[in-house]
Amino acid sequence: MFRKSLTISIIFFSVLYIFFIPAESEVFKIFMKIIPMALIITLAFQTETSLPKLYKKWILLGLTICMIADAVIYWFLPGLITFFIGHIIYIIAFQKIWHAQIPKWVAGLLLLYGILMAIWLVSTQLKIGETVLAFAILAYITVILVMGWHAIASRLSFAIIGAVLFIISDSALAIDRFITPLPYRDALVMITYYAAQFFIAKSVGNHLIKHSVNRRNLIK
Repeated sequence: MFRKSLTISIIFFSVLYIFFIPAESEVFKIFMKIIPMALIITLAFQTETSLPKLYKKWILLGLTICMIADAVIYWFLPGLITFFIGHIIYIIAFQKIWHAQIPKWVAGLLLLYGILMAIWLVSTQLKIGETVLAFAILAYITVILVMGWHAIASRLSFAIIGAVLFIISDSALAIDRFITPLPYRDALVMITYYAAQFFIAKSVGNHLIKHSVNRRNLIK
């Protein structure tokens, strides 16, 4: 019952922040932004797990780092670095779970997507002389795809969903910031972001899939 109430509260405060909090009051906006994350962390903490205890501890740490990143992202590079650390922590968490090879078609899609995004975003920054930012973007693309790779290899369905949503959220943010403005950017980025963190938190309660991973049972 308590976890259901937490879920409702997460949805309520996420919608409140995304659609109703004015951008003019930056301090208040940051405060409202981290409330859903604080609730998501509470949800993960309250979720019983049959997985290794270290998995839950690393997920809680990753969620906390990402909540800090939510506040400092207003200063872009510090936020990027903090989220980078958060993804490394998620990678460590997913490595605590038994791994299997991911399907070749999934590996191919991840690699193709990473190469295309890198060419698109990095080349754009190099053309305008932003060399440091270009390499920072390349490093970030790498770490989030590695995070997605390990999430899929973990065979935790909620972790897989969360990782894919995180990739979508960060991709939309990067395209909007460095390539071209996206309509409804804030809603697209934050809805997928909160959903990603929610599912990663829920993965604490996942059970391992013991059979092979293929198109039919990749997310089960």
